[in-house]
Amino acid sequence: MADDRSNAVLVTGGRGFIGRAVTFLLQRLGYDVVSVDTTPYDSVRTHDQESGQKILCDISNREELLHAFEAERIGGIIHLAAILPTAAQRDPLRATQVNVVGSLNLLELARRFGVRRFVFGSSLSVYGIWPADRIVSEQDRAAPEDIYGAAKLYVEQMGKVFSDRDGLEFVSLRIGRVVGAGAQSASSAWRSHVFEHLDATSPVDISLPYAPSERILAVHVDDVARMLVTVVQAARAKYTIYNAHCESIVVADLKREVERLNSNITVSLGGESVVGNPRLLDCSRFAGEFAFQTLPIFERLKTAAARGKD
Repeated sequence: MADDRSNAVLVTGGRGFIGRAVTFLLQRLGYDVVSVDTTPYDSVRTHDQESGQKILCDISNREELLHAFEAERIGGIIHLAAILPTAAQRDPLRATQVNVVGSLNLLELARRFGVRRFVFGSSLSVYGIWPADRIVSEQDRAAPEDIYGAAKLYVEQMGKVFSDRDGLEFVSLRIGRVVGAGAQSASSAWRSHVFEHLDATSPVDISLPYAPSERILAVHVDDVARMLVTVVQAARAKYTIYNAHCESIVVADLKREVERLNSNITVSLGGESVVGNPRLLDCSRFAGEFAFQTLPIFERLKTAAARGKD
């Protein structure tokens, strides 16, 4: 998109955890944003500037989605809308309608309306499980083990077809476990609780299902937003697929750090293994091309804890 602020950026899943951070960052940088979601726009607390177009629609409904493209001239798309893994397991048909058919609708409308850059929020779940000591790069085989990961991989493949055939600049960012305040996740509430409870003045228990020796690939939501916006702004992208910058964090170390920052917090661990994702990741492709750096998760925890004491 080459940093062209004369065209709006369409953000699907704009009311979601990542979508809110992306919308806020784009608006702060001066972009017009067309935000699309199925969640009513007055039902979610946000820190964005509440400007731009906000469209209530289901991306699997092509006619509803068409209104978003007619609202403003769209120069770039950041596609985040999806049925997430737990819900996808419960209702695979609905997940396929949104995650696959909805993505196809977006790609077809992007081609029709001459969108230049399409940035897809993919997932490390496309890789499936790898040995704990294996560092996984974009060159390694993708072998998803659930419907969610399979859909992400299929959309990447569709995007490549549109790129090769129609010249749409399709870029996929494979994202790990996103942490930070405000995740509102029922299935993995720890991702936000480790940040939200750092100012606790009475006992709080945070539960992580993983064994102490396990590693999780984590990235803060603000860094994910910066990576997605970096790609939509770039004059060009050398590759169509990038691993998002993630940290491999030992679960026992995370427990120790959170409890150190606030003695009122107890982090209870389970005995589960990490499934569906690698434990170690090569992020050098993205970091090298875009000169991108992130603030370590533990530094973000310290900052959040200090802010809570102010």
